[in-house]
Amino acid sequence: MNHSDNLKRGERGAWLSIFAYIFLAATKLIIGYTGNSDALQADGLNNSTDVIASVAVLIGLKISRKPPDDNHHYGHFRAETIASLFAAFIMMFVGVQVIFSTIQKVFEGESIKPDMITAWTALGAAVIMLLVYLYNVKLAKKINSSALYAAAQDNRSDALVSIGAFVGIIGAQFGLFWLDPLAGLLVGLIICKTAWKIFKDATHTLTDGFDKEKIKKIRSSVEKEPDVKAVKNVKGRVLGNEQFIDITILVDTHLNVKESHDITVRIEQHLYDEHNIRNAHIHIEPFY
Repeated sequence: MNHSDNLKRGERGAWLSIFAYIFLAATKLIIGYTGNSDALQADGLNNSTDVIASVAVLIGLKISRKPPDDNHHYGHFRAETIASLFAAFIMMFVGVQVIFSTIQKVFEGESIKPDMITAWTALGAAVIMLLVYLYNVKLAKKINSSALYAAAQDNRSDALVSIGAFVGIIGAQFGLFWLDPLAGLLVGLIICKTAWKIFKDATHTLTDGFDKEKIKKIRSSVEKEPDVKAVKNVKGRVLGNEQFIDITILVDTHLNVKESHDITVRIEQHLYDEHNIRNAHIHIEPFY
């Protein structure tokens, strides 16, 4: 299956997130309002903002599928990484919002006892988002999509927010009003930590960062080619879910053009078979 087909499959996960968030946001806002639960209403507003992040991921996946053009000779793969970055910003905003909301509740000393239906709504929403997370994270790993992986982490964070709301509502039934701010604080910190990891990975990719251990493995593979006298340089970068590798090798000075070209073909095939690298530029220099 080619890159474009993988991205098209990834769009299913984005659409799943969008429909889940729209349904859950409406349900939580209505039941939270009628059931007198600020926690569930806040969770519903959180899901409303998540729709924006999921739409951004969907747009990023669609743009990534566009073929190369006069202005984008390497394609539009990085649109997917930019979508991941946008999702990270949304998650960080929500995480900070949850933390500040929790601190505000502590100072206000709220002691509201919501209806139990709000607790079961929060728990049901958490189960739904965990199922969406499991689907998206499995699909993201299968098609190697950073944007869909970011969306999956957002799904998990929203499940945790709903669990935090459930814990707070249950605690309020027994007069344990401190459970709500404690759960909210922990959930907010988890969301911020997840957002930071996605942001860090996305910026590393956008600045042409590449795993140095993978570079070592690629160099080692190329050095095993019998006709390669030495590997002068190996560079790599990631565009979306595609790896682009530049390699400079030294070969016997007496080889003709065809013989040298045959070496590069063998190396390209080996890189694809061993490391799933479809885009390799191999430069040949004479070995003295």
